[in-house]
Amino acid sequence: MQPAKVNPPYYFLMAILVMLGLKWIPAVPLLSGPWYWAIGGLLLILGSGCTGLGARLFRKAGTNLVPFSESTALVIHGLYNYTRNPMYLGMVIALAGVAFLLNERWPWLVLPVFAAIIQLRFIRYEEQLMEDTFGDAYVDYKSRVRRWL
Repeated sequence: MQPAKVNPPYYFLMAILVMLGLKWIPAVPLLSGPWYWAIGGLLLILGSGCTGLGARLFRKAGTNLVPFSESTALVIHGLYNYTRNPMYLGMVIALAGVAFLLNERWPWLVLPVFAAIIQLRFIRYEEQLMEDTFGDAYVDYKSRVRRWL
């Protein structure tokens, strides 16, 4: 499979649209009361914050945010101490928030599909580029920090 030509934010928006479409399939609500709003809203905020902070750390380091473009700095501090992909992880967390807000089972099917697309079309190529660019420093980083969590 070739690297994706469509960037991750578009896949994220497409995932939300698919989740909204799946909402119309009849299903029993998963949670009652205000819990789904509280949990969904919290996850949406946390996921968006994780993605935004990861992007901010890239900009602060002066490296490129666009997938498959040349990286000029190896960012391994902040959220990158805990996950090699905080921006992608944030998108998955935000999608979980959307799934809670929709409060039905069908939108949850989108999360593993989205994560698989990101893994297959972005992460595996990006990690190879990082290894080619930063060599042993990136290999050492990969050995210490998990891909997702």
